[in-house]
Amino acid sequence: MSDPHNTGSEAREMRPTLREALRRARIEAADRTGVVVELRDAEVARLEILNDALDPLFAQVPDQIDLFDRGISQGDTPRLWIDVVAHIVMGRDKRMYRFVQDTRFGRIVLAESHDTAVIVEAVTDYVARRMVERERAMVATPLPVAEPPARPPVPVAPKRRGGIGMFVFGFVMGALALFGLALFASLQNF
Repeated sequence: MSDPHNTGSEAREMRPTLREALRRARIEAADRTGVVVELRDAEVARLEILNDALDPLFAQVPDQIDLFDRGISQGDTPRLWIDVVAHIVMGRDKRMYRFVQDTRFGRIVLAESHDTAVIVEAVTDYVARRMVERERAMVATPLPVAEPPARPPVPVAPKRRGGIGMFVFGFVMGALALFGLALFASLQNF
């Protein structure tokens, strides 16, 4: 069969060391990290292209309107922010734009497309709606004018019903209760 002396030395030579396994794992992790970084860079590049396509729209927004704070955030998930609650992220395939808005009931998708023109149109509609909402909020509605009362109301004092009579009634009832309790206790002793 096999020589017992050679089996031990061959097994030691065939067994990989921890150092070699760590080196292989580090190389694999670096390859994966490189791919992730490349995908994130591709996402940021596509968001920058969309941001450039939105420049003419935001050039038309008056300077006194400060609703919009556009910019790209670099994080685990890069986002192109339109305002505080709306942003654009890339879809799972990293080629589809997803325009979403955060609401108190959760996140809703306003538009989704591979085409930048469709997303630019959706953002344009969103910006217009936000500006109309701002205009409505800024309009001061006059308060209804109330006629002054003819004469001030006279405060009515609450009627007091037998304050002393109620005290006397409570005193008598308490005395009867104590007498009854004493009578009951004395009858039980017999």
